[in-house]
Amino acid sequence: MKKLTNKAILGSIIFSSSLNNIYLEKNALLVIGPNGKISDLIKRNEDRYHNEVRKYRYSQSLVEIKGHQYLLPGFTDLHIHAPQWPQLGKALDIPLEKWLQKYTFPLEAKFKDENFAHFVYEDLVRSLLRAGTTTAVYFGTIHQRATQILAEKCIKFGQRAVVGKVVMDNHSQCPDYYRDSSTRDALDDTETFTKFVEELQKNNEGKIYAAITPRFIPSCTNEALYELGKLAKQSNVFVQTHCSESDWEHQHVLDRCGKTDTEALQEFGLLKKSTILAHGNFLSEQDMDIIKAQQANIAHCPLSNFFFSDAVFPLRRALRKGLSIGLGTDIAGGPSCSVLDTAKNTIFASRALESGVNPFVQREGRGLSNSRVSFKEAFYLATKGGAQVLSIPAGSFEKDFYFDAILIDTEVEHSRISLDKFIDSDEDMIQKLIMLSSRSNIVETWVGAVSV
Repeated sequence: MKKLTNKAILGSIIFSSSLNNIYLEKNALLVIGPNGKISDLIKRNEDRYHNEVRKYRYSQSLVEIKGHQYLLPGFTDLHIHAPQWPQLGKALDIPLEKWLQKYTFPLEAKFKDENFAHFVYEDLVRSLLRAGTTTAVYFGTIHQRATQILAEKCIKFGQRAVVGKVVMDNHSQCPDYYRDSSTRDALDDTETFTKFVEELQKNNEGKIYAAITPRFIPSCTNEALYELGKLAKQSNVFVQTHCSESDWEHQHVLDRCGKTDTEALQEFGLLKKSTILAHGNFLSEQDMDIIKAQQANIAHCPLSNFFFSDAVFPLRRALRKGLSIGLGTDIAGGPSCSVLDTAKNTIFASRALESGVNPFVQREGRGLSNSRVSFKEAFYLATKGGAQVLSIPAGSFEKDFYFDAILIDTEVEHSRISLDKFIDSDEDMIQKLIMLSSRSNIVETWVGAVSV
């Protein structure tokens, strides 16, 4: 793996510093320190710029990218079902509760076979890095060893990752062939897995993290959820689960617990600053207030919401509330592994919510007003916003942030990106790169200044 530490990169960069700010800095100089973090960003209008460029060029420590290439921060994907990688792009034809039983649980059960886990997870991690996902949050399976293999693959290929061994101990909702053998075993395996990841962390620069992972309330007994809540309170690990994803799941929790997912998760002790709640399509105003008070986070999965929720998460409303939010592909509920695609779908979903889609309803009553999300906001959520959910200094080109980055080449074969400096403003160029870039445009990926 090629390292860029103790070097400087000269070229055009695009990054966000906040939800509504996005920058294109042409011919900027990024200085990368020995820890893989950005130690300086020098813009071409600064007095010291030319001297610094000469200094790094003279010392042969300067990496110059071409005029048709652009550096973007690496993407953070807050919600991935790693074992569903072979399912990506298929089996999206039925409601969530039937989809799980017919397609997903049979596939996930196959990860009892360690050789199968090695094959799938190696392909998954390498593919996501090529797609620009420098930080990934993974659900594994109920299998202890297979989920350890997933964590090891992330280390092997250099991806930052949060990984969780899934808990599914509820006999009434989980099939006999795919569930934890007992509640006690599920809890013990979770604790063992978190300790395994802690050991991995010691020699890997903190790139790998563990997550307590009850799949969702329907798949877990109350006993397991309470005990996982205690473990979450005692430990310093992440918590990840689904929350108010579909009508079925949301109603199941109301019927069983007499309260919403959010209220129940709070009672179980599973809401905290390091909690990631996937989806949240049916969150009430009160639910959002609870999530904000507990400093928990939401993984917005716009594409899979269309397939399994028949609803659009009210992202604009949640942002106005001040909730902490990033993006998730929800492999394989969403048929794309690209966070860049997810950012685009975030924009499309917000427009669908605001404008409405039913042609038999009068225009003024068709949508939910003030729901639109801009390309600037979607890009921020895909980069710095997602990293901030995880409290990782990444996703931007600011000082002391990790150099987690991708290189976009606009002139690769069959590229859809056409930039014209005489017609396109800087903002036009940014929009085009966000909306038109595809996997083929990503020609290099770095994590902590190491090419992966």
